[in-house]
Amino acid sequence: MTMDTALTRLVGVRHPVVQTGMGWVAGPRLVSATAEAGGLGILASATMTYLELEAAITEVKQRTDQPFGVNLRADAGDAGDRVDLLIREGVRVASFALAPRQEMIAKLRDHGIVVIPSIGAARHAEKVAAWGADAVIVQGGEGGGHTGGVATTLLLPSVLDAVDIPVVAAGGFFDGRGLAAALAYGAAGVAMGTRFLLSKESTVPEEVKRVYLAQGLAGTVVTRRVDGLPHRVLRTELVEKLEDTGRVRGTLQAARNALRFRKLTGLSLPAMIREGLAMKHGNEMTWSQIIMAANTPMLLRAGLAEGRTDAGVLASGQVVGMIDDLPTVADIVAGTVHQAEEILQRLGG
Repeated sequence: MTMDTALTRLVGVRHPVVQTGMGWVAGPRLVSATAEAGGLGILASATMTYLELEAAITEVKQRTDQPFGVNLRADAGDAGDRVDLLIREGVRVASFALAPRQEMIAKLRDHGIVVIPSIGAARHAEKVAAWGADAVIVQGGEGGGHTGGVATTLLLPSVLDAVDIPVVAAGGFFDGRGLAAALAYGAAGVAMGTRFLLSKESTVPEEVKRVYLAQGLAGTVVTRRVDGLPHRVLRTELVEKLEDTGRVRGTLQAARNALRFRKLTGLSLPAMIREGLAMKHGNEMTWSQIIMAANTPMLLRAGLAEGRTDAGVLASGQVVGMIDDLPTVADIVAGTVHQAEEILQRLGG
């Protein structure tokens, strides 16, 4: 069984289902399982050192011979080295949370790598399309992690009207009904994060998964207290405390966590400053916000990797309130595609 769309033809996968590059979650086991199931799995490299990324790519290739992708931070100090790594390893897809530079897109495409940035507005899609991006992932406000304020049902058609490259819909998708709806809009597929986080192959601790499964549709909140930018997370006691914490105290705590992250990754202080300047450029961020952004990986690591729900942040889409099981990745992909096909056939009939 396959579902043919512009995305599957572009990337070489069997189904138009993308597993997003979630930090501390999208590792080799989850990515390879998605690839084997016929979807596009994306490694999250922002929370990996260069050597960890190198090892992760090697492990995915040992587990599967199917196409997969790597999510890169275009503003990272070693972004150029990571691009070279993807080229050497023959990775099929490079995805980006922030728009990559035009010359970076050109270099990747010259070596046969498909470039798929994630965007949150039609004007951003137009920009990266003009620079040569092969496709875009558009995430509506329902999505987890960094998110915008426009719902997918409005953001998706605005982007589809703006560009003529394949568009993958994200934010609010968890089953075949969503895939069928996205295809009806004109999208080439869907990207899902929370649905794959809540799978058997996800390395998120089981006790943390149970916290996710206990949530209702009102179980998430968009907060700026994590890193100064709108961030959709589970409504935990820690998040409530962050919301109540004064700005000065919150920034001091963020600075301490940022230094812990520097020690963990081996990133030098000058390199952190360079990354801060890169984030500041064009984003109108204060230094307080930049310090908070550097703090984010440690908060996510505590929750998603260490299982410390008391001291960590748990990124989540609103779909968490619709999920009550932990299936295999293969069942997620097959079930999503099968349900979508049944719906489309019924409508077509």
